[in-house]
Amino acid sequence: MREDATFLKAVLDSLESPVLVADAVTHEIVYMNRAAIDHHDEGAALIGRSLLECHNERSRRIILEVLAALEAGEDERIITDNEKHRIYMRGVRGPDGRVVAYYERYAPPEK
Repeated sequence: MREDATFLKAVLDSLESPVLVADAVTHEIVYMNRAAIDHHDEGAALIGRSLLECHNERSRRIILEVLAALEAGEDERIITDNEKHRIYMRGVRGPDGRVVAYYERYAPPEK
């Protein structure tokens, strides 16, 4: 199986739903797929910025609470559920099982 970054980027860019990946320590946005770049007003300019700086206080608190739950063993949690979309936050674990990053992924609302 191919594991190079170009191939993995192509896979993520093929998804229709936005995917945004942030570092678990610094909260720096390290990757956005094409759908995420198109979805957010500032687009690719968000890469390199802190995800926490892009949200209001309530949302920052939710992100930090969910990150703590991911670090405690959860794999994924829904963070937004409304008529437009559902947003999930999921942990990315390193070889030692520690959360090294997390990502937001969007899904259509349940009907």
